[in-house]
Amino acid sequence: MTAERRVPVWDIPTRLFHWLVVVLFLFSWGAAKYHHMDLHLISGITLVGLLAFRLIWGFIGGSTARFAHFVRGPGAVLGYLRGKAPHRPGHNPLGALSVIALLGLLLVQTGTGLFASDTDGLESGPLASLIEFDTSRVAAKIHGVSFNLLLWLAGFHVVAVLFYLVVRRRDLVTPMITGSDSAYTDREDELVRAPVWRFVLAAAVGAGISWWLYRHGAV
Repeated sequence: MTAERRVPVWDIPTRLFHWLVVVLFLFSWGAAKYHHMDLHLISGITLVGLLAFRLIWGFIGGSTARFAHFVRGPGAVLGYLRGKAPHRPGHNPLGALSVIALLGLLLVQTGTGLFASDTDGLESGPLASLIEFDTSRVAAKIHGVSFNLLLWLAGFHVVAVLFYLVVRRRDLVTPMITGSDSAYTDREDELVRAPVWRFVLAAAVGAGISWWLYRHGAV
């Protein structure tokens, strides 16, 4: 009996981003729910830095993390739904839509949070002072709506993962932990890791943005 061949699919930075976003999103939710807005602010600012890192990593990171690798047009999505698309490591064309939607909503969520203010103006994002109070209240409302949309999308994401596990017998969680997945027919599509200096560059930019926002909010 031939042993299942596992190949590298996800690099460490991509996996770290994925799980850190999950942890920070839940932490931000809990901090706001129990009125620890100082912790909510720190968590949100950290999320901004992570998102900045992921956007950069989507252009200079490992092959499967790059947007050019997994973002496809409508034809590829329809082909995947019809079972005619080749099975490639990384996000499938349908999953790619979910990833882009999640990243987009996270950007809206964290971006509006930077400018949001509560009704009394006592709790505000680090950039709220740059805009009018009424505008910051609009940002707060969008912040709340985008959070609810994120909950729905995250729930859909979990359901999709369970569907693949139960119906298609395809484990999508373990590869995001270990970095490797089961056999593929074309080795040319396996993960090509990016040089370490690219990670350092992307991480430095993300950390710098978070640090600037934190210092700006602390002034």
